[in-house]
Amino acid sequence: MERVSADLSVSMSEFKRNPTQIKREAGMRPIAVLNHNKPAFYLLDPELYEAMLEKLDDISLAELVNERLKLIEQAIEVDIEKI
Repeated sequence: MERVSADLSVSMSEFKRNPTQIKREAGMRPIAVLNHNKPAFYLLDPELYEAMLEKLDDISLAELVNERLKLIEQAIEVDIEKI
């Protein structure tokens, strides 16, 4: 059985009948749209999608910082006033 990563789910047929109503009823919550009881796609509110992208960006930047901190002993001190 495939994992569904949403609290709400609807069948593809249900979704096709009235996608606007499905989205309205879900509010900000993600919806898994199922085809033959497997997730075909997820429907997300734009604000939630943007928040997820921001979080992923933060995680990526944190990883970069951690990698660079490992190299701190190789860093060269620079006086920004002299540049």
